[in-house]
Amino acid sequence: MIYSDFHMHTSYSTDSSASPEEMIQGAIKKGLRTICITDHYDKDYPYHKEMGTNAFVFDPDPYFAELQILKEKYSNQVQVRIGVEIGLQKHLGSFYKEFTKKYPFDFVIGSLHLVKGMDPYLQELFQTYGDSEAYQMAFEEMLENVKNVDDFDVLGHIDYVTRYGTNKTAEYSYQKYKEILDEILRTVIQKGKGIEMNMSGYKYGLGVCHPHPDVLRRYKELGGEILTIGSDAHTKEQIGYAYEKATHILKMCGFKYYTEFCGRKPIFQQLL
Repeated sequence: MIYSDFHMHTSYSTDSSASPEEMIQGAIKKGLRTICITDHYDKDYPYHKEMGTNAFVFDPDPYFAELQILKEKYSNQVQVRIGVEIGLQKHLGSFYKEFTKKYPFDFVIGSLHLVKGMDPYLQELFQTYGDSEAYQMAFEEMLENVKNVDDFDVLGHIDYVTRYGTNKTAEYSYQKYKEILDEILRTVIQKGKGIEMNMSGYKYGLGVCHPHPDVLRRYKELGGEILTIGSDAHTKEQIGYAYEKATHILKMCGFKYYTEFCGRKPIFQQLL
């Protein structure tokens, strides 16, 4: 059993209406021991009428103030860590260096949410490109981002783009994109970063986690060890989503440990 969830969102994210306290209480009810709130901070996210202005950014000062109070309030029931999910773009390396230096985050996820300036969620990408081409472009852009942005701890939901493809994972496999995926994984490992196993692929009907277990297995083969587990929950009901599958997947891929973070330092937890 996995007892930590290191990817969840609250009303500080544009795409969630759940309060931080509601999410913490939900995690306690699910029996989790450690959680990390990782609200979206996507600087330079383009304007879209569906998202409105100033989408996917928040004021870190009230964020830390509220979460610190809740962290102390629930300290006897669950360990609450304060994190962030930054939206990677290759020109933002200097910005995120200052941002993560200024605020005492426990954990930083770096994620690709834009391909050619378009969020796959909004479907414009797939109205212009087919699935195969869009996925290739996403991985190429992810590699550029990972090379140019240093200040994150794990690379989030590597094959996120497949959630929203016209045919989902029908045109996706590790083997098909092996060359670019291996380069991404090697770059992450060389930089001393990790990746996450994001269980929301099951929520989106893909039948697998993000990234696909074949990618997780390859990460381990290449020497990767740092691996956090997250539900990518946006409501309390989604916390710990599909966790009953997580331990089996990890063991099948060769992992003996999963990772938590505190003060940007990895903490390895043995799989039981």
